[in-house]
Amino acid sequence: MAVVYTLLVLYLAVFVAGFILLVMGAIHFNFSNIEIPPGVNQPVKLRIIHIILITRSVVGKILENIGICSQLSFARYVQDRSTLGVDPKLFIEDLCFDKVPVRIYQPKVPFASQRRGVMFFHGGGWVFGSLETHEKLCRSIAKGSESVVVSVGYRLAPEHKYPAAYEDCLNATIHFMKNLEHYGVDPAHVIVCGDSAGGNLAAAVSQTLTTRSDLPKLRAQILIYPGLQALDFNLPSYQQNRAVPLLFREHAAFYALQYLNGHALHMEEVLEGSHIPIDMKLNYSKWLSPDNIPEKFKVRGYKPQVLLDCTTEVYEEVQRFCEPNMCPLLAEDAVVHQLPESFILTCEYDVLRDDGLLYKKRLEDNGVRVTWYHLEDGFHGILNLNGFCGFSFPSGKRGLDSVVNFLKGL
Repeated sequence: MAVVYTLLVLYLAVFVAGFILLVMGAIHFNFSNIEIPPGVNQPVKLRIIHIILITRSVVGKILENIGICSQLSFARYVQDRSTLGVDPKLFIEDLCFDKVPVRIYQPKVPFASQRRGVMFFHGGGWVFGSLETHEKLCRSIAKGSESVVVSVGYRLAPEHKYPAAYEDCLNATIHFMKNLEHYGVDPAHVIVCGDSAGGNLAAAVSQTLTTRSDLPKLRAQILIYPGLQALDFNLPSYQQNRAVPLLFREHAAFYALQYLNGHALHMEEVLEGSHIPIDMKLNYSKWLSPDNIPEKFKVRGYKPQVLLDCTTEVYEEVQRFCEPNMCPLLAEDAVVHQLPESFILTCEYDVLRDDGLLYKKRLEDNGVRVTWYHLEDGFHGILNLNGFCGFSFPSGKRGLDSVVNFLKGL
């Protein structure tokens, strides 16, 4: 018995020592490989969040190496553990819309007439995220704006490549729009909304629905720090914020490739810009150019990039990056000018900032009304941290309030 007890103590000691080394390694990586700009409010809190994420990633890798589960599965499992329970102000129901899992949030407060309906597509780089990870955000939007919110649990990459996520979001939206009366939603007040990769999906769905005469017209689209293109990862915001949590430049390219092809081959070419032929880049430069970004967003540093050509082999692998359903910034003017009133939220310390700025200009140039809200001290993913274990940021609350206020004004 004493021998067993001694072995257990030794195993526990080894485990504790290993965990301490793991955390110390995560802390070292944090201070060695990330940048927290001076303008970020509560920088220590952001470092702690990043350390937690790095620790989770390392634990997942260890579990993968010893054959317990994949790193990806572990990360998703940890993300999906949060449960909020019953909300006294909302009816919450899990259903399927055209075989796509959805979660519906309906306010219990009596409403004088039909409500707004919000289709919400979660972020997570098309690889992570779920109905659970954005549960609190969806509840806040539903209660704050007194709208019916439908969160869509679309299929994730790399298991399900493009256009799976887009098709799920589109099909769920069409199903909802054909059954609005069942949820007490006004057909003239349907909105698509999403954050990060979800913003990409919301923009793509909105563009597709401009051609549907058999469905109600969308009232608005809400794009929260959206990723809208994968042709240029050297825009000013990508250079300035390349190592700012919670989304690094390399991660943005990695997720786009995972969504497109189910793997991240040719990531080096994508990052340096040698994955698209020069003549195509020049063709898209009227929409996708640093020249279209206001100079005040370049003062933190920007080095113009030399145009690089690509090989046929690489282009064949990534050519679908040029499809608007994948990269909505590249849609033709004939589509863009039909888009509904738009809300775009950007964060100063976010690699995707300039995607939002460029789309804002495209919309305005085509006569689309745009409400733009910029978080000067914000970073990618900040809205989803509201109420998260004490890790909220004031600018995240302001961003959420801006979304709710926009909805209430429709």
